[in-house]
Amino acid sequence: MSAKIALKELGNSEIKISSIGLGCMGLSEFYGEPTSEKQGCELIHHALDQGVNFFDTADMYGDGHNENLLAKALHGRRDEAVIATKFGIVRENGEYARTISGKPEYIRKACHESLRRLGTDYIDLYYIHRVDTDTPIEETVGEMSKLVEEGKIRAIGISEASAETLRKAHAVHPLSALQSEYSMLTRDPEQEILGLTRELGISFVPYSPICRGLLSNWKPSEDKTDFRNLLPRFQGKAYDSNKAIAEALSPIAKSKGCTLAQLSLAWVCAQGENIIPIPGTTKIKNLDSNIGAVQVELSSDDLTAIEGILATHKVQGNRYTDEGMKGVNL
Repeated sequence: MSAKIALKELGNSEIKISSIGLGCMGLSEFYGEPTSEKQGCELIHHALDQGVNFFDTADMYGDGHNENLLAKALHGRRDEAVIATKFGIVRENGEYARTISGKPEYIRKACHESLRRLGTDYIDLYYIHRVDTDTPIEETVGEMSKLVEEGKIRAIGISEASAETLRKAHAVHPLSALQSEYSMLTRDPEQEILGLTRELGISFVPYSPICRGLLSNWKPSEDKTDFRNLLPRFQGKAYDSNKAIAEALSPIAKSKGCTLAQLSLAWVCAQGENIIPIPGTTKIKNLDSNIGAVQVELSSDDLTAIEGILATHKVQGNRYTDEGMKGVNL
C-alpha cells in the first residue's frame, strides 16, 4: 500500500484492518449538526480509496442514523470494509441521559437491529459499549459467543473496561479488541490496560486520540449540539490550562514538519504494535491529515521530549460529565 495505510491483524482473529481507522460518530451526532448523506458517503468512500477499511460506529449514534449512513456508503463495497459497531448504551433519541444493558436478551435484539440497519449478514467486530454492573460480564460475553457461532458476528470487543473485567470477559471467549479513550492527554490505559492487551493478544483501539480536537485547532463555542462544549475538560480555566499543553507541544510538531494532530496520532501509534487508533472527522482534508500521520516517525529523543512536556503539566477536568461516565472503567 506504500503511500496508503498498512494493514494489521485484529487481535485473536484473521481479520485484517487498516492501522488507522475512521470513527464515524461525528457524522451523525455529538460534534455539531449531522453531515448530509452525500458528505458522509463521500468521506467514507475517500477513506476506502486511501486504504482505510476499519469503520467504527454504534447503534446509539444518532439513534441508528450512523449505522444507516454507513450502510449506504458501503453499498456495493461491503467486502472492502471491516465494520465495528457497539451495543449497550440505551438512550432516547437526542437525549444524553442513558442506561447500560449487557443482558443476553437485549444483546440479541440489538445485534439483529444493527444487522438490519447496516444491511449486512454479519458484523466484523461487535463491542460491548459500556459495562453493565447489573449483569455478570460472563453472561454478556457468553451470549456474544453464541452470535459468533451463528455467524452473526466475527469477533468480540469491549469498550472502557477495567483490567479485571477484561480478564473475566476474555476467559469466556477470546476478545479481539478493547476500545478506550487514549491520547497524550488521556493516559489512564497505561496503568494496566496496555500491558494486559499485549499479554492477551488483544488489539487496543484508542478513540479520541487527538483528545476531541484539543490537540488540534478546535475551540469551545456556544454550540450546544457539540457536546464538547459541555465537558469539564473544555470549560473555562480547565480549557485554558489544557490548551497550554497543546501549545507547549506545538514546537515539536513544527520540528517534525507535521501538524500537532499528526504528532498526537503518531505518538499514540508509537505506544505499541497492537494499537489501532480511530480518529473521527467529517472532513476529507482532516481524514487525509490523519492518514498522513503514519508517515511521521518519532525518535526516542522525540518521545523523551514529549514525555518531558507532559510530565510537567496536569490535565484539568474530567473527560465526561457524570452521566457520560456511566459504565466506564468498570
